[in-house]
Amino acid sequence: MNLPERVDDEVRIGVSITVPEPWGTRLQDARAGFGDPAAEQIPSHITLLGPTVVRPELLPAIDEHLRELAARHEPFTLRLRGTGTFRPVSAVVFVQVVDGISGCERLEHDVRSGPLAQDVRFNYHPHVTVAHELPDDALDAAFEGLAGFDASFVVSAIHSYEHGDDGVWRPARDYPLGGGLPGGAGGREAADGVHPA
Repeated sequence: MNLPERVDDEVRIGVSITVPEPWGTRLQDARAGFGDPAAEQIPSHITLLGPTVVRPELLPAIDEHLRELAARHEPFTLRLRGTGTFRPVSAVVFVQVVDGISGCERLEHDVRSGPLAQDVRFNYHPHVTVAHELPDDALDAAFEGLAGFDASFVVSAIHSYEHGDDGVWRPARDYPLGGGLPGGAGGREAADGVHPA
């Protein structure tokens, strides 16, 4: 992952939908098994805002922006199934979002506004990366190895992450959708609504 440059008093953040357990760890372990060194640094997620460098004094406004926009969106069901790739444009293999695409698109559009407004190089395509910038045989193994993956869960919150000096992305804060509380009914439904691969 190419990260934007920052100076010592700046913070590198991202916003995503975190893949819940047990599926998040399963995909992270699979990514490690394919030889991707980023597996230990990046929790399984669907990006809403890629790595972005901000000044610390902007964090309160960003926090308020994320809290308010999350409250305007209702929870929705998201399904991950099968694999895809951005090759030959980019050496990436991913698990596909097959249901909940429009919910992801609306969130991404709103996240990337206000204090987080920015242009993007590519059209938004929600997905979960499972192999990145690896040799072709490893990318092929990821594409084939997770072709049968299938999981559904309720997205009840979005999450901000901060990038540490050790290269690890760590969760910073949850923002409940619909103004609810994470881990409420949506969280329980997520656990019950998962389809085994």
